[in-house]
Amino acid sequence: MTAQPLPSPAQDAEATLRTLLADVLGLAPARAATFANETELFGALPEFDSMAVAHLLTGIEERFHVVIEDDDVEAEDFLTFGRLLAFVERLRR
Repeated sequence: MTAQPLPSPAQDAEATLRTLLADVLGLAPARAATFANETELFGALPEFDSMAVAHLLTGIEERFHVVIEDDDVEAEDFLTFGRLLAFVERLRR
C-alpha cells in the first residue's frame, strides 16, 4: 500500500471551507464541491443572506481556530468562493 500525501494547509482550508458552506447554507456537499474561485456567493445564492454571513463567520472562528475582529471583515470577502478562501487564509496567518 502506498502512503497518500497529506493535504497541504491550503487544500485542507479549502475542503473545510466547502464543508462549512454546505453546512451553513444547507447545500448538498456535492454542490459546494463544484465551487470554483470565481463562483459568486453573496448576492448570487439565495441561501447566502446576512444571517448566513453571521453563521459563517462563527463557523470560520470555530473550525479554523481564529478570532475575527470587525476590522477584519470586508463585504467583498463574501462575493466569490475564491475571495472567501483568501479571507480564511489571511486570518490563519
